[in-house]
Amino acid sequence: MENNRELALTQMRKSVQNLGSSTQKVGDTTLLRFLIARSMDPEKAAKLFVQWQKWRANMVPNGFISEAEIADELGAKKIYLQGLSRNRGRPVMLIKARNHFPSKDQLQFKKFVVYLLDKTIASSFKGREIGDEKLIAVLDLQSISYKNVDARGLITGFQFLQAYYPERLAKLYILSMPWFFVGVWRMVSRFLEKATLEKVVIVSNEDEKRDFMEEIGEEVLPEEYGGRAKLIPIQDVVLSPLDG
Repeated sequence: MENNRELALTQMRKSVQNLGSSTQKVGDTTLLRFLIARSMDPEKAAKLFVQWQKWRANMVPNGFISEAEIADELGAKKIYLQGLSRNRGRPVMLIKARNHFPSKDQLQFKKFVVYLLDKTIASSFKGREIGDEKLIAVLDLQSISYKNVDARGLITGFQFLQAYYPERLAKLYILSMPWFFVGVWRMVSRFLEKATLEKVVIVSNEDEKRDFMEEIGEEVLPEEYGGRAKLIPIQDVVLSPLDG
């Protein structure tokens, strides 16, 4: 198994070079995410990796998205960063859908998605990034109305995860899904790869709620979900310079 992995990594590096790019500044752990996302196929993983490099250079030329670029999206206070989960210490990002409205500025929304994913991942490590960090997302649909429904925004988020953040999502919990959202979710699900869809848990019974609570932990979950923590808007979370 180890030999197969090393061979795949070597072949992927050569394929990236053949595509006119380089993996010189990237560790094996990062490359392995791209390989896993493409079923350990070196050529397909290389194409995904080069696509990511080009996208990153265009979307995030300075290496990060400044809060000034996404002021409108941050002002809605719809994303919260709650700390690390009880199991495996993964960062927990909470999305309050009732505070979200479809954006009229799609570029700002895309930058917002990059900001929240980058910051959530960066909050999981101290010092140097390893490359295999994963996040847990919680999508709370409690009290949403039709004006909060944004299928386009959901699809954008999933497409970014799949194309530019491969193997970064550990699990997505969806809470309090109303009946009218079921059709929306079925449509959005068509854009999800099988591996992504398998990481989605729609919490609809007591057993699933207990598993949700157990994985994340009461010390991380806000009080309204049965936990003991306070809600922490993502923009209020300050990362140390070593956090990336």
